Amino acid sequence: MDGIPSVIFFFFFCNILLLTRYGSAYPLCTDSRSPFIPKSPHAFCQYSGRGCCNSTEDVELRKQFKSLNVSGYGCASLLKSTICSRCDPFSAELYRIGSGPRVVPVLCNSTVLANSSQSHLAATDFCSKVWDECHNLSISNSPFTKDKAGSVVNSSSRLTELWESKGAFCDEFGGASGDGSGKIWLATVPAEGSGETLGIDVSNPFLDLTDEVYYDTELGMMGIAFHPNFQQNGRFFASFNCDKVKWPECSGRCSCNSHMGCDPSKLPSENGAQPCQYHSIIAEFSANGTSSQPSQATSVQPLEVRRIFTMGLPFAAHHGGQILFGPEDGYLYFMMGDGGSIGDPYNFSQNKKSLLGKIMRLDIDNIPRELQIEFSVSGSTSSTGGQTITDRGLWGNYSVPGDNPFSEDEGLEPEIWALGLRNPWRCTFDADRPSYFLCADVGQDEYEEVDLITKGW
Repeated sequence: MDGIPSVIFFFFFCNILLLTRYGSAYPLCTDSRSPFIPKSPHAFCQYSGRGCCNSTEDVELRKQFKSLNVSGYGCASLLKSTICSRCDPFSAELYRIGSGPRVVPVLCNSTVLANSSQSHLAATDFCSKVWDECHNLSISNSPFTKDKAGSVVNSSSRLTELWESKGAFCDEFGGASGDGSGKIWLATVPAEGSGETLGIDVSNPFLDLTDEVYYDTELGMMGIAFHPNFQQNGRFFASFNCDKVKWPECSGRCSCNSHMGCDPSKLPSENGAQPCQYHSIIAEFSANGTSSQPSQATSVQPLEVRRIFTMGLPFAAHHGGQILFGPEDGYLYFMMGDGGSIGDPYNFSQNKKSLLGKIMRLDIDNIPRELQIEFSVSGSTSSTGGQTITDRGLWGNYSVPGDNPFSEDEGLEPEIWALGLRNPWRCTFDADRPSYFLCADVGQDEYEEVDLITKGW
């Protein structure tokens, strides 16, 4: 990946015909198996490489297709692609939106970039194409005909008998995200071992933070999160690392400080970098003003609306960096590692006064007016009140949810939701049970672990 900026975001559109070749998600089959190479080639659903169907399943999908008894070639071709998406190595994502499984996969747009060799496909809205080709044709045992329990009804019908318009049809079967845009946010990843670099068009980024982000082995762009109301407010957030030697706006308190019983002057340097030379940042950006609706924006200005969080890192490893919004409470969760160094020799992770080795929970919707710091076009800052963020003991523009664990344990820093982690690099809320918060944490030498995160733990 040398020479490829790790800090540029692109938007792509998903298409069940192209996702396996051009898209990047977590490869998983609908039955939670890992994709595999079939023992014999498929006769019907002709996927190359790893997929989710064996020869028996391929025969069953062929029978399902024949049972549709569709007369139009264009419609038949699209329905075959739809049915064969069961074999796609990303079928678990295609057949699941929100908390429930789908009878029909997501019908949306192409993952292909507009200026690529497949640009003629990029402009084609797949869901609309299915409607245009199929809406007046009779389809037996149609996968689009569902009873209230979600199973397929054995009948013959036309799409126009079930939906009054293309829009109503695509509202149910199209779209891959909750903002109404039909967009998914991906980077194209080459095949393992191919030696190829990320297939991105650096001339047309959604957001370019090349000048702000410092990229190294464990430093770089760490995460992006869109506000739950992004479609209305256009707010989104980036988590990244910076080097204060290279970027003037990379400045904040050191995570090793007297408040938590640490002296940064006693920490060793690491590969020539001084303690807290590198910082972890959460910055807010806006998609407003670049299109009629935020969800339709294709590019935004790399100008911070406000700095949500800034903290100096003691070492160059183990600083997590993922950000995500809680599906039920709407708060921003921020994962932070123990700062690095074998065995956490300074006990950062267990120190209740340190934010290292913790998961933080921040309220970014209720920012105290007296603390707000706005970033102007020039990058300079101006405070709207008499108190500074440091005066209030905060690390940026946010407030602390009143039910964070500090309300029960006064020894904890207010931002902390959970502690005792080594490097929680990726976390997620269970789609079926949002109260289940799971994190993959890095082990040392022998074991890795997946933790069920609970309040205060």
